[in-house]
Amino acid sequence: MALGRPQEMTVRQIIEARPRDLGGFAVRRVLPYEGGHMVGPFIFFDHLGPTEFMPGHGIDVRPHPHIALATVTYLFSGALEHRDSLGSVREIRPGDVNWMTAGRGIVHSERTPRAPRAAGAHIEGIQSWVALPDGEEDVEPSFTHHPAADLPRFTADGIDLTVIAGQAFGRRSPVVTRWPTLYVDAQIPSGATLEVPAEHTERAVYVVRGALAIADSAVTEGQLAIIEPSAKLALRATGDARAMLLGGARFATPRHIWWNFVASSQERIDRAKQRWEKQQFPAVPGETEFIPLPLH
Repeated sequence: MALGRPQEMTVRQIIEARPRDLGGFAVRRVLPYEGGHMVGPFIFFDHLGPTEFMPGHGIDVRPHPHIALATVTYLFSGALEHRDSLGSVREIRPGDVNWMTAGRGIVHSERTPRAPRAAGAHIEGIQSWVALPDGEEDVEPSFTHHPAADLPRFTADGIDLTVIAGQAFGRRSPVVTRWPTLYVDAQIPSGATLEVPAEHTERAVYVVRGALAIADSAVTEGQLAIIEPSAKLALRATGDARAMLLGGARFATPRHIWWNFVASSQERIDRAKQRWEKQQFPAVPGETEFIPLPLH
């Protein structure tokens, strides 16, 4: 008797977001996760908010350090003011991209700007980190801001797509990455299906809002679906949905992550701990506060 071929799996794993209180505001964290750290270059992924602040209140993330990664901030609503040790000062608004390459070491703060703080702020967005590849972990720190108008935005079969970074659907973002990267904001109306090409080795789908059917799996708000390499990927919205597609090429060398530090070796992280404890990182102009090194 001939046996039929087993059905190809599409979703390898579904990760539930873990709530985290970052001092007055909440995030939902899906990367890193138990059993794995990365999807392509992405090693950290937080869904910030949605959060409402009373007038006079807002986000105040004091200066803190990073090494060997790039931070990526993309907002759906609200505003944040970025300041860093290079002297960069930039307000990010919905649809913009802030891309800060830490390299050998950078310090930055993030705060609600003065005007929305006074009025009472609302904020929601995604904050993620991508690891820097082998040979580029100690590059010079840099910061770039890309306004929303500069990103590829298009509609296909009623689905609104924005290529935030990297390449997808035949479009390439102007955001410079150091590794093959997939990062797309997809707004999918109820009943529509988005076919995602398998051009990137590692892919995942995070549901910001609504719900998606991916093969036999239901993926709902606050869940990250890790996709099998090379699997055919079709996202069908079972209600109006917004999702982030993320991934890229697989890293050959595993990455370590501790607090705000990412590196290919524990020794590099240990050196960064000592530098921060001794306040040997550069300061952020205009800032006097900082986040101390955690005890654990």
